[in-house]
Amino acid sequence: MSIIAEYGTILLIMACVFGFFMAWGVGANDVANAMGTSVGSKALTVKQAIFIAIVLEFAGAYLAGGSVTATIRKGIIDPTMPELVSNPELLVYGMLAALLAAGTWLLVATHFGWPVSTTHSIVGAIVGFAAVGISVDAVNWGKVSSIVASWVVSPVLSGVLAFMVFSSIQKLILDTDNPFRNAKRYVPIYMFLVGFMMAMVTFTKGLKHIGLELTDMESFMVSVIIGLVVMIIGKLAISRIKEDHKADKAFHFSSVEKVFGVMMIFTACSMAFAHGSNDVANAVGPLAAVASVVMSGGEIVAKSAMPGWILLLGGIGIITGLATYGYRVMATIGKHITELTPSRGFAAELSAASTVVLASGTGLPISTTHTLVGAVLGVGLARGIGALNLRVISTIFMSWIITLPAGALLAILFFYIIQAIFS
Repeated sequence: MSIIAEYGTILLIMACVFGFFMAWGVGANDVANAMGTSVGSKALTVKQAIFIAIVLEFAGAYLAGGSVTATIRKGIIDPTMPELVSNPELLVYGMLAALLAAGTWLLVATHFGWPVSTTHSIVGAIVGFAAVGISVDAVNWGKVSSIVASWVVSPVLSGVLAFMVFSSIQKLILDTDNPFRNAKRYVPIYMFLVGFMMAMVTFTKGLKHIGLELTDMESFMVSVIIGLVVMIIGKLAISRIKEDHKADKAFHFSSVEKVFGVMMIFTACSMAFAHGSNDVANAVGPLAAVASVVMSGGEIVAKSAMPGWILLLGGIGIITGLATYGYRVMATIGKHITELTPSRGFAAELSAASTVVLASGTGLPISTTHTLVGAVLGVGLARGIGALNLRVISTIFMSWIITLPAGALLAILFFYIIQAIFS
C-alpha cells in the first residue's frame, strides 16, 4: 500500500495547516506593504487600511486567484521527471516543506518589520527541496535566473517611474503660485491614470478564472472606460474640498494634500485587489499540488483545477495575517524609509501598479514588495538623497538577498524531517 493511499488524509490536513500558515505570512508581510504607503501618508488610519484590505484582498484572492493552476507553482519543477512519477510522495513532502519553510521565514521577517518577497520565499523553498530531495536537474534553472534578475529590474523600474511621477507633481502643482487651484486642475488626469492602471493590473493578472477572457485590446478599452469613471468620481469628490487657509499657514500644502488623500483611497483599494489576485497563489499553489496528488491517489497531474475551498482558505489566511501582525511591516514602508505625504504616497502606489502592469505584459516575474519599496525610494530621491533613511534601506536590501537561500535551507531541513516521519 502506497504512503499516499495510507496517509492521504493526514498529508492533506498538514497541507491545509501549512498552507494557512503561509497565507497568514503573506497577509502579515505582503499585504502590509501594499497598505503601508496609505497609512504612512496618513491618508488612511491603520484600522481603515485593514478593513479595506480585508474586503478587497479577499475579493481579489477569491475572484481572481486562479482556477487552473499548474501543479507546480510557476514551472520551477518538471513534474514529469521519472523520480517524481515513481515516487509521488516526494512531491507531497517537498511542497509541505516548502509551505512550512516559506511561512517560517515570513514570520521571522515580519517580526523584524522587513518587507520581503513572498514570491521569492516560496520559490527559494521549492528550489531547495527539489535540488536536494529530488535532483539538481529537476529544477528549471532558467526560470530561477529570471526571478533573480527581477530583484534588480522591478525596484529600479518602479523607482524611476515614481521619481518621474512625483517630479511631475512638483512641477505642475507643488512648486507653483497657486498649488490648490492647480491640484484641482491636474489631479483628475492622475485620477484617470490610477483607474486605467489599476484596471490593467486586474485584467493582466487574471479574471480568466471567473470566465472573463478579454483580449489585450478589449482589456485596454475597458480600462480606459474605468479610468474615465474613476476620473469623474474623483472630480466630484475633489470639488467638495475647500481651501483651508488656516491649515495652509501651518503647512503650505495642507489643502493640496487633502486632494491627494482622496486619491490614495482609490490606489489603496486597487493595490489590495491586485495583490490578493496575484499573491494568494504563493500560498495556495503548493497546497493545490498536494491536494491534487492526494485526491488522485498518488498520480501527478500536469494541470489541475483549483478547488474553491483552497482559494477560500488562502483568502482567510491572508486577512488573518494582516489583521494580527501586519502593523510591523506597514510601519517600515510607511514611516521608516522616507517621510510620506499623500502626494508622495500616491506617486509611489501609482508607479508600483504601473510596474506590475508592465511586468505582467512582458512576462517578467515580479515581486510586489520589491516594486513598492523601489517606488518609495524613487519618491524619496525626487526630494534629494537626504530624504532617505539609508540604514533602513540597507537592512531591507540585506533581507531581500537572504530570502531565497533562507527559504531553500529551511525547506531542505523540513523536507528531511517530514520524509523521516512518514518513512
